[in-house]
Amino acid sequence: MAKTATTDPNEMSFLDHLEELRWHLIRSVSAVVIVGSIAFLMREFIFDTVLFGPKKMDFPTYRLFCNIATYFGYDSDFCADELPFTIQSRLMSGQFSAHIWTSIWAGFIVGFPYVLYEMWKFISPGLYEKERRNSRGFIVVASLLFFMGALFGYYVVAPLSINFLGTYQVSAEVTNEFDLSSYVASVRTSVIACGLIFELPIIVYFLTKVGLVTPEILKKYRKISLVVVLILSAVITPPDVTSQIVVAVPILILYQVSIFISRQVLKKESKKAKKKGTGVTTG
Repeated sequence: MAKTATTDPNEMSFLDHLEELRWHLIRSVSAVVIVGSIAFLMREFIFDTVLFGPKKMDFPTYRLFCNIATYFGYDSDFCADELPFTIQSRLMSGQFSAHIWTSIWAGFIVGFPYVLYEMWKFISPGLYEKERRNSRGFIVVASLLFFMGALFGYYVVAPLSINFLGTYQVSAEVTNEFDLSSYVASVRTSVIACGLIFELPIIVYFLTKVGLVTPEILKKYRKISLVVVLILSAVITPPDVTSQIVVAVPILILYQVSIFISRQVLKKESKKAKKKGTGVTTG
């Protein structure tokens, strides 16, 4: 392994690159499994405190919305004593499978910075030294954005969705009895999807570096993006304006930040080109 690590990336064959990638993937998966094993042993905390937290009406998000509604003199479902649904497992292996997969996903979420680190170690040898120096904060920034998104998904998107879907009824004759796997999937999707969405500035940064995205393109499709964000907010939140705005605003802010980042990248590239005397100009 030491020999592979000191090999010039430009002299490595395709099979050498595959071997290098294989070891990065093995280390990443190992980290996820190790953290997941710890999560497996913390069953009560993972399920009773974390996963089933948004099911309890003393959840911080519900208390906040209840206090806001009370302050303005409105009645709110967020002030109820409990959510009118139960969670059950209909399969023999349902609870054990949920325990296994939830532990694995917990390992991925907690171990995300290390997974990024392994990805970066594989990609960075192909960059110039100056590019590596300029990207030193990549892992910290990307991890911070991911965890911010995960927290946003857990404390905003997941409880809003659970509260709406858990109280929705087409008829009083129908009771809500959700399967464990369905409930876990809802919370997991909210957390991981928001975590990845919050990586938008990082994605735009690299797409701008390779010339696939420009600030003009982002501005051109800003109105379309606004419509998409509002539709997405309407799908994952209760059908009220307040909840949709709460979800849409951070995403729109990220989009504006991405435009700023794209503009800054192009400015730096333009300065580099002028220093080299290439005569490249920007529109």
